[in-house]
Amino acid sequence: MDYLAVAIAGFLGAVTRAALGKLIKAGFTSAFPLNTLIINLTGCFVLSFFLTLTVDRLAINPKLRLAVGTGFLGAYTTFSTFALESINLLRSNLTGLSLAYILSTSLGCVLFAWFGVVLSRVMTARPVRESAE
Repeated sequence: MDYLAVAIAGFLGAVTRAALGKLIKAGFTSAFPLNTLIINLTGCFVLSFFLTLTVDRLAINPKLRLAVGTGFLGAYTTFSTFALESINLLRSNLTGLSLAYILSTSLGCVLFAWFGVVLSRVMTARPVRESAE
């Protein structure tokens, strides 16, 4: 049953990635792969937000966590595409653009993951109980 949950969610994540990537690419014409960057940034944010929320604050079915985390977001994020696009920029003698892409993706994804953790914790902050002294 775990594999079925991952497969269904993976299908949805892959379709979302393809549709969003196509939409972004249609509105942005440049050698810089903005569509992949946006997908990786949002994937890092959503994964960290979702896992922080469901591990720290909300009890959910582990199959749902697996489906969303591994299935949907595993298919949605695009680090293999990121690696290939980085190499292709280098091969096209666009070294500066390649370095900008590598740095913005690497640092941006860590930053967006941190935002996801922080937002999840802020949204679910529980009031601190005062001691009965």
